[in-house]
Amino acid sequence: MQIIECVPNFSEGRNMAIIDQITDEIKKVKGVRLLDVDPGFDTNRTVVTMVGEPEPVKLAAFNAIKKAQDLIDMTKHKGAHPRFGACDVCPVIPVSGITMDECVVIAHDLGKKLGEELDYPVYFYEYAATAPERKNLAWVRQGEYEALESNMKQADRKPDAGPLEFRPKKGATAVSARDFLIAYNVSLNTTNAKLAHDIALNIREQGRFLKDENDKFVKDENGKKVKQPGIFKNCKAIGWYVDDYKRAQISINLTNYHVTSMHDVFDEICKQAAEKGLRVTGSEAVGVVPKEAMLIAGKHYLAKQGMCEGIDEGEIIKVAIQSLGLDDVAPFDPKDKIIEYMIAKEGKLADLTITQFNDLLSTDAPAPGGGSVAALAGSIAASLGAMVMNLTYDKKGYKKFNEETNRLAKELQDRKYELINLIDADTDAFNVLMDALQAKSKAKKSDDENEKAAAEKQYYDATVLATDVPLKVMNRIIELTPFIKRVAEFGNTNAASDAGVAALMIEAGVKGAGLNVKINLSGFDDADEYKISTLKKMNDILAEVNGKVEEILAIVDSKI
Repeated sequence: MQIIECVPNFSEGRNMAIIDQITDEIKKVKGVRLLDVDPGFDTNRTVVTMVGEPEPVKLAAFNAIKKAQDLIDMTKHKGAHPRFGACDVCPVIPVSGITMDECVVIAHDLGKKLGEELDYPVYFYEYAATAPERKNLAWVRQGEYEALESNMKQADRKPDAGPLEFRPKKGATAVSARDFLIAYNVSLNTTNAKLAHDIALNIREQGRFLKDENDKFVKDENGKKVKQPGIFKNCKAIGWYVDDYKRAQISINLTNYHVTSMHDVFDEICKQAAEKGLRVTGSEAVGVVPKEAMLIAGKHYLAKQGMCEGIDEGEIIKVAIQSLGLDDVAPFDPKDKIIEYMIAKEGKLADLTITQFNDLLSTDAPAPGGGSVAALAGSIAASLGAMVMNLTYDKKGYKKFNEETNRLAKELQDRKYELINLIDADTDAFNVLMDALQAKSKAKKSDDENEKAAAEKQYYDATVLATDVPLKVMNRIIELTPFIKRVAEFGNTNAASDAGVAALMIEAGVKGAGLNVKINLSGFDDADEYKISTLKKMNDILAEVNGKVEEILAIVDSKI
């Protein structure tokens, strides 16, 4: 699943009736979670945070901005924060399953739609910028609302989308694609904010002004103070005292956690604090964090402990919470702090207990059915392989394989989760097909040829989807064979039978998913190009599976 965050900033922070009407537009869109609404009286600005899949988020952002332009009059706006429009900025941020380049496309699509349909100027900045100077929001917004009309007349400051004419009440919006920002604080066992700020100056990218041995600022030939860069890129930090916690903290913004992570700054602060006779008591994540950021931290500490990193994600996240001390000043509940868990679909088949799943499976309901069971079989195969690797890692006689064991365990865990997601994807695709079948049946009774054609296309597309999902299941399961073969070859002999069971689950999963492909293909004409190509792909996989499974079973038999 692709998940993005969108953080539009609206030029109204005092009138909650207006703010509520704007955010109500977001709440109306299915598939979007409104995470936070943060109004500021002095700034007269409200920062809104929403997450979800790209299309629903784009719709929610558009509707909210449209409502804001109906309610906010920029000719009357005053506030402490820089601004130049009713919706001042609207960044799009990748969270999971999506690249920055894809977010740039989303930002451009949204910006063009805003400009064309709402008839006002739109600019692109940061990763979405159309020129180098436009990457910087300060350049785009220079002079703020008061200078917007004159700026738009300059050749190099024309809007990227929308009309070239100034719209006094609406102003302009700057739309961007940017990295996820993690607000992260590290707590110290001191009330001395100066000590905390001294460490902040050392770690932040901006660094500090350099001083000589006499504690005088070092200046260059032009008499300007010389700066000494800090340790970490994409890191902003200050030190402060927090009265609620009765201790000093280093307050950090990580603007790209792939470059500088929470564990990077936490470990360095622990080191520098110890040099000053201080101790880090823990840390806190302010707001929400992506799951990936937590997994990166958890795997880092597992590696430091000499432990296998190929364990389930819940355990990895527990390691991250404990190692970073994220429960220090406030509870850290993954369900409330990790974006993916906050917006997870409720009622998923994969979340049922074994008994609940089997009970549902045994009813007369047509779904879940064999397709979901096939995906489940594949996920069990991956889980068994990961288990054998965890039973092998760092054990006597197997330590020479540690690096490969760790790599295989992580790979199999990732593939396990992909196949678990396909359990629900198969049933969801079946439900789409049933809806299309109902629409087709209804259209048959109609005299409207357009309705019939639309229903026929809906049915065709739904049948393709219902076929593509089990075909994907087949592909993902057959891809497990080289990993399980290697698990059987060098894995802990005491768990060799588990590798054999994994191979049998691969066979069952591939063949089971193949049956679902076949039955769905029966709905196509024999001459249909999609049917011909899909049949070939399915048969190619079926032709491989027996030989590959027998190969693994032979290795297992030789060991037991």
